[in-house]
Amino acid sequence: MGLPLLGLDQARRVAIAAQGLDRHRPEKVRTQHLTNVMNQLGLLQIDSVQVVERAHLMPLFSRLGAFDRAIVDRATKRSPRKLIETWAHEASLVPPDVYHLLEWRRAGVNRYAWRRMQRVAAEHPGAVARIRALVDKHGPLTSRQVHTKLGYEHTPAGGSFGSWNWSEAKSALEYLFFIGQIASAGRTAQFERLYDLAERVVPPPQTDLPGDPASQQRALIEIAARALGVGTERCLADYFRMPTDLARIAIGALVEREVLQPVLVEGWPRPTYLHRDARQPRAVTARALLSPFDSMVFERRRLEELFGMHYRLEYYLPPARRVWGYYVMPFLLGEQMVGRVDLKADRAEGRLMVRHAYLEPGASPAEVAPPLAAELADLARWLGLRDIDSVAGGELGKALTRAAGS
Repeated sequence: MGLPLLGLDQARRVAIAAQGLDRHRPEKVRTQHLTNVMNQLGLLQIDSVQVVERAHLMPLFSRLGAFDRAIVDRATKRSPRKLIETWAHEASLVPPDVYHLLEWRRAGVNRYAWRRMQRVAAEHPGAVARIRALVDKHGPLTSRQVHTKLGYEHTPAGGSFGSWNWSEAKSALEYLFFIGQIASAGRTAQFERLYDLAERVVPPPQTDLPGDPASQQRALIEIAARALGVGTERCLADYFRMPTDLARIAIGALVEREVLQPVLVEGWPRPTYLHRDARQPRAVTARALLSPFDSMVFERRRLEELFGMHYRLEYYLPPARRVWGYYVMPFLLGEQMVGRVDLKADRAEGRLMVRHAYLEPGASPAEVAPPLAAELADLARWLGLRDIDSVAGGELGKALTRAAGS
């Protein structure tokens, strides 16, 4: 017998439903809503860029609508913490159980960390010991506070306290964070990580979790598969940035246990897997702006094959090389990605700036502009901005301007 075939429309609906983007937004967001989203997604990626809003907050708005940011602050800063920062899909917030499932990575620093991180313990053992003792005595501390307490009066020549010019102390801090001896007790208003001993930050597992690396990896791949609904080996491995060889073994074990079902997706030339609990709705009615760090768009090839959207983050590029703009967010409507907007929150002027607005092929301005204008208005209110600035460019601009003013 051949593998079950998923039509592309059906695969799109599965993917949207798995991400919780088809659900109605609650009138009042409570802590349980945050817990539900985290149980569904498994992680929220962190990034320091705040062109619109912090990266880890935008996926919550996309699924829940306007919410009080204090809910997230309590979850990350107040014991027992509901969210812990760690290396997952890049730096991410994860539930405590997911943190514990990533123990194999922390224990395997010499295989799974980048090369500079691997050298820290061998090259700076004294710094590692001093930093741990300092955090033990005075934590939680930012990296700047660590430097001050250790008497560091300058950083390397030409350097700074930025992430690309780490001092010896910063390297030791990040090494201890990677291996899990210290953890993040939250972030400051300036988005600096607060370091403290892990035993003072990380709560014990909430459920009976496996302790061996292979079982932990299987559990993480299952979380990824549940969050994606349907995906290839590459998609599943990318979710927690797991090495492909380990992901392949975990996927094989989950197929044997019938947790994952191999399927064919129309037009996809690679093996694909469907989670056994994936919802397969007949239709979905999503409406969401998605940040560049939303788990719906993590794996760009999957996004293109599902929705026909070629999407790249362009704020690292020089302006002359950007195609769409500095901080571009796809717009999901119904079952399709129908547009993309280049946004900026001008907090000083109280404006949400729509610098460019583009249609995706096959989308109609008359159908896209009104719901996009409504979504932008909801976003502006949540951000505390009074106005939506006029569109500067893009073929959707005029229609969106009219819809926003109606």
